[in-house]
Amino acid sequence: MITRRLSRRPAPWHDIKKDFKHRWLLPLRRIEWILEWTAYALSRWSFLEVLEYLGSLSVLIGVIFYFSESGDRVMQRHYQAWQVINTAQGKGGSGGRIEALQELNADKVPLVGVDASAAFLQGIHLEHADLLRADLSAADLRGSALGSAHLEYANLHFANFRGSNLERAVLSNANLSDADLVGTRLDDAKLDGADLSSADLRNADLQSIAWQQIATIQSANIAGVKNAPAGFRAWALKNGAIENANAE
Repeated sequence: MITRRLSRRPAPWHDIKKDFKHRWLLPLRRIEWILEWTAYALSRWSFLEVLEYLGSLSVLIGVIFYFSESGDRVMQRHYQAWQVINTAQGKGGSGGRIEALQELNADKVPLVGVDASAAFLQGIHLEHADLLRADLSAADLRGSALGSAHLEYANLHFANFRGSNLERAVLSNANLSDADLVGTRLDDAKLDGADLSSADLRNADLQSIAWQQIATIQSANIAGVKNAPAGFRAWALKNGAIENANAE
């Protein structure tokens, strides 16, 4: 709210001069008296009040435009993130893809079919991400967080998930052949239809995994798996899995 304070009318100069004790300060008091008259005159000038209202109105209009264009800014941000991902496609290194993918996922943008094969994505956080049919083959995802991510039909061939968190991840029909899953948390993960041939599952946490419908586990290394469901180890070995604690 704008309030105007009207300045008091200054006393005439001859009255001030007459009562002023320190004559050597009189020039300074004269300047102050002129400024008092200036303030007095301006306080009664309606044009300045109009300018104050216009200033406040411009701020209000700026705020309205800022929020009205927020959708466009979000779209522009998403477009730039996709540009980073697509430009770096097929290349090694991160190329800004970690930040781009995390930003899109934070805004709940589906990452269906994204191609980040051979990318350096170590430590990426993509919890609850929609990565249906994504290509993360040969990607370095060590120490990543993909809890509750949807990776149905994803190409994870030769992907390195060592030490990652894949709790409650949906890996149905995913290609995990030759994937490095050493020390990975797979608690409650869904693996129906998944290809785990030659995957390295040493010391992985398999608590409550849905394993009965795994497509193949031929040559997968299950040495030292933790919390494996009842019957899993016997079934895996019967279907071609191996136990080699020293394999690399």
